[in-house]
Amino acid sequence: MLPEETDEPLVFKERRQSDRRKLIVSVNYEGSDTTGIASTREIGIGGLYLVTNAPLETGTPLFMRMTIGGEEVGLNGMVIYTNPGHGVGIRFQTISEKNEALLKRELNLE
Repeated sequence: MLPEETDEPLVFKERRQSDRRKLIVSVNYEGSDTTGIASTREIGIGGLYLVTNAPLETGTPLFMRMTIGGEEVGLNGMVIYTNPGHGVGIRFQTISEKNEALLKRELNLE
């Protein structure tokens, strides 16, 4: 029996270190030679899925700005997998205690 098809590779799901919740917010991002506006599909303490058609490559560092729970959040991340034409998986590189507490509260992860 074949596994059920998903939008994400199974390998990535197995490596994810934190739970994610469905949350759609607009994201302004910039990287080494790219800028854009996209939206999240899901987000957690360790990363997010960014819905975009932009051809972002694995390993691309990004700085992302978004508003969550009425507060502006700035996060550094790196593209860890791509789903061309659909989006990319981002792992946060660093997250401040303030931003982590905000995400936990807004995503009901406490």
